[in-house]
Amino acid sequence: MWAGRGTVTLQTQIRRLIKTMTTRPSLLFYCQHSLAMGHLVRSLALADSLAERFRVMLLNGGRMPKGLIVPAGVQVINLPPVGIDETNQLVSHDKRISVERALDRRKKMIRTCFDNLRPAVVVLELFPFGRKKFAVELRPLLEAAHSNERRAFIVCSLRDIFGSRTVSQQKYDDRAATLANQFLDLVLVHSDPSFAHFDESFHPGVPLKVPVIHTGFVVPRPTQATGIERSPKRIVVSAGGGIAGERLLRTAIDTLRCFEDDPHIEMKIIAGPFLPEDTWTALRTLARGKPQLRVVRCVGNLCDELRGAAVSISQAGYNTCLDIVRAGVPALLVPFAKGTYDEQQKRAVRLQRLGAAEVLDQENLHPARLAEAIRELMNREMTKLQLDLDGAKRSTQIITSMVTPQSKAIAYHTCYEN
Repeated sequence: MWAGRGTVTLQTQIRRLIKTMTTRPSLLFYCQHSLAMGHLVRSLALADSLAERFRVMLLNGGRMPKGLIVPAGVQVINLPPVGIDETNQLVSHDKRISVERALDRRKKMIRTCFDNLRPAVVVLELFPFGRKKFAVELRPLLEAAHSNERRAFIVCSLRDIFGSRTVSQQKYDDRAATLANQFLDLVLVHSDPSFAHFDESFHPGVPLKVPVIHTGFVVPRPTQATGIERSPKRIVVSAGGGIAGERLLRTAIDTLRCFEDDPHIEMKIIAGPFLPEDTWTALRTLARGKPQLRVVRCVGNLCDELRGAAVSISQAGYNTCLDIVRAGVPALLVPFAKGTYDEQQKRAVRLQRLGAAEVLDQENLHPARLAEAIRELMNREMTKLQLDLDGAKRSTQIITSMVTPQSKAIAYHTCYEN
């Protein structure tokens, strides 16, 4: 966290962290999650793999969810948390400081971390293909990392699908391509190209000269199974971080009335760490007196929960969809979509076309329709997709090869994909 008066200085904190790290090459990983926590979960999974070859420091720009496990080999510096509200404006999640003050502190902290760590590699999640509002702190980092004195290998880490833009798509993509050509050494797209290809989301008029590699999807390292037994009538309802999940969760609870004649139906609501506190309290109140219903904030492993379910009902974030694919559970996706936030809709439709899920638009979300979908899914076998889920390991191998002098030239020729 940022250091205030009477606390340990940031420089001291970083030096203490560095002393605990190995002698491996250092890597600075910037991640900013705004509405949900999917970017952070994916970045931590990637950082976990990278820590096998590098000493990894991750700069977390959003709120750190309670209960989220940080991999043992990854050192996290929490910047003053900033996010984006429903009007697409920056907001400070620390009520003690303004957005302007938070951004100023963040910029100084980022530079302090860079100067002390002296990373061989800098990884930026999404920028410059997104996170335009954070350019004020990221351009100085890129300029420092790109300087002859401190030259680092600079990588952009991207998810499978981009959302739409608020301005001209061509203008936005041209700006991103220009910045990428100026600063980046490599773009890693964490997708199976048979599912979603980078070229489908990005159409610049300015030729992109940076190598682009599809790594496969990034999923967390496998953990020991929790032993959750599969139930033929268990419904698991989840909403990612929860910040935009209230309507889905409330509707799911109301849907239980449609199953009052079936005592074997059970439902587990996973609300998410960012669900507003008043909404969380209201959901717990709604759950009282309903023996078929259990409401929790978070679970340790959503994939294991889904393996024990008959049906999954969820939004369509990157990590949730991959948990559904890995679990092989019949799934109903109710993607979050508002304004330019249509990436979940695009992903959900692709999974539906492949037979791995059904999709229900938010506008059609009501108890009777949800109950109908649940009954249908309980009697269906979904297509088991064979997607490439080895993105974390492959990303680590690629970055390692690129920063190793003797293999750098070979890596560019064998891994280039654009």
